[in-house]
Amino acid sequence: MKIEPVLAYRDHAFLDSDAGRPVRILAEILQPLQAFQREKVHDTVVFFGSARLREDGPLSRYYHDARELSRLLTTWSMALPCDERRFLVCSGGGGGIMEAANRGASDAGGRTIGLNIGLPHEQRPNRYISPGLGFEFHYFFTRKLWFAHLARAMVAFPGGFGTLDELCEILTLSQTGKLTRPIPVFLYGRSFWEEIVDFQALVRHEMISPQDLDLFRYVDDPEEAFSALQGVLTLETGPRSPDFTPTVRSC
Repeated sequence: MKIEPVLAYRDHAFLDSDAGRPVRILAEILQPLQAFQREKVHDTVVFFGSARLREDGPLSRYYHDARELSRLLTTWSMALPCDERRFLVCSGGGGGIMEAANRGASDAGGRTIGLNIGLPHEQRPNRYISPGLGFEFHYFFTRKLWFAHLARAMVAFPGGFGTLDELCEILTLSQTGKLTRPIPVFLYGRSFWEEIVDFQALVRHEMISPQDLDLFRYVDDPEEAFSALQGVLTLETGPRSPDFTPTVRSC
């Protein structure tokens, strides 16, 4: 019996092989791009933070604050004139702070994005992500590309290795001038962040410059954070993103 060859893009054995890795990587760039074009998404505010901060846990304050901040931001964004940008809340798509961010946007009746990644523990997509705006990544670096490329601002709530990784990624891109536009960074919870990262020590040891401390700002409650975000987003005048999808519009 003659066996017909399989088209390469339908050959699952090839796509799952080492040789197919570049195709898988490209798919994690192009599939979200197509979805963002379809859903007319171009500007986001990214919320980072631990999946372990639960609604009823010992540090539940941060969960509730993230939810409220996201609600305030989404309510304001939805009220912008039609020809203005719409700033969608984007999270890592899992539980904890990520869930709180998506939930707050949902509370306001807005759309919200989840960039999930498959992990052995903790990371499962939360139920507050909008239909058509939930994504599942295998590679951390393609996921982080979409965090950074659409971001107009970032809020980092308390978190562990993942949050620190994502925070330092954005700060490094800003510090080294690799961004075509600034991404303002807000560290939520001054007492936590000053204990976890001694930025002043990095300056004293000349590991960073004093002006690098201007790359971020501490905030401590939803109203303060919202006011700060509102200020930078209102003043933001850079090109729409993604830069290579100029036809995307918010309404």
